[in-house]
Amino acid sequence: MNSTEASLGQALPAEARRGGVALTAAAFDDWTSVEARWERLTAHADALPFQRTAWLRAWYRHCAGPDITPLIVILQEALTGTDVLGLGLVRLREGGRHVIAFADCGLTDYNAPALGRRFPDGLDPNELWAALRQALPRADLLRFEKMPLTVDSRANPLATLPGASPSKFIGNILHVPGTWDEWHWGLERTFRKELERSARVFEKHPGATFRRYAAGHEAERVYAELERLQRERIAELGLPYALDAEPARSFYRAIVTEGLRDGTAILTALTIGDEVVAALLGLTDGTHYAMTRLATPGPQWKNFSPGRMVIERTMKMLHAEGFRAFDFTIGDYSYKRRIGVTPLAMCELHQALSMRGWASATSTRWRAWARQNDRLRRLVQSVRGTKPETVSH
Repeated sequence: MNSTEASLGQALPAEARRGGVALTAAAFDDWTSVEARWERLTAHADALPFQRTAWLRAWYRHCAGPDITPLIVILQEALTGTDVLGLGLVRLREGGRHVIAFADCGLTDYNAPALGRRFPDGLDPNELWAALRQALPRADLLRFEKMPLTVDSRANPLATLPGASPSKFIGNILHVPGTWDEWHWGLERTFRKELERSARVFEKHPGATFRRYAAGHEAERVYAELERLQRERIAELGLPYALDAEPARSFYRAIVTEGLRDGTAILTALTIGDEVVAALLGLTDGTHYAMTRLATPGPQWKNFSPGRMVIERTMKMLHAEGFRAFDFTIGDYSYKRRIGVTPLAMCELHQALSMRGWASATSTRWRAWARQNDRLRRLVQSVRGTKPETVSH
């Protein structure tokens, strides 16, 4: 038993109750000591790929450090000891403040709990917060960002906590419940014709191939090309690029190396001869596929839209294997809308845990509220002498 569990996990003065079921919370500061327990919880839980063992194991191994320490919180039924909810968190230092946040640091698209089958849906938010609060170590600010409103098909209980507000981020998911041909012929006609034309142009090139890669030297070569293509593309746009820096580089390499072996990562690519013209890395838990990194070269191949094509062919391959949920993750891009994704609303929670964190939490809540208030935004713009933006709903 580690020190965090010993001080917080034995007897909590607050419990969450619903229908006579009491829940208690325990906190852990070491991932390795709780990994097997997390695996048992998520084996029969509603959870996204970013909350599965493979992702968190690599994250805590490569991204945690002296100033970012693991904080894994698990809720369980007090009577039976059954684990019903898990949170992969960290405690980090920002200036003079201690902040509790998800294990993210810009690498995780969706932050959410893992919900066991016995988690009581409809639990009173105030009681849930009381139980979580008692399990958390001393800190100044709680910052939960990029939280989807649902986890698989279940409501995310964190989205109901007092103080939660809409996020500036949205997720994007595409469900293909029927046959692949039904989905294809249901696309908007112009877009469907573009996909078909792109396929014909690509296939005219000698050696044009689409392939899924198993673990090995060829997969390592293709992934290295994905890294290079992304780096060069971001440089062309004049934007900062952080995925080549540590710990992001080592983290993603672990996701690829280990994930291709155990099936939790999927690497696909379009090649012409030996040249990689598009590469896509995604996560999966066996039913849910989430795209995490996409790379294409410069304009020399844009006449067949290689990025869009590698996505479409990967989806078609996985659909034939039984996949029905294709997650385009965060980011509002036109190709996602044209392919028919459903936008996923997301939320955030900034909660002061001490007076030192109060100013930050209040400022963040104010900005979130202002984003949602068209009248206030227009008033601010008029005071500044700028033209109000057109707001579409």
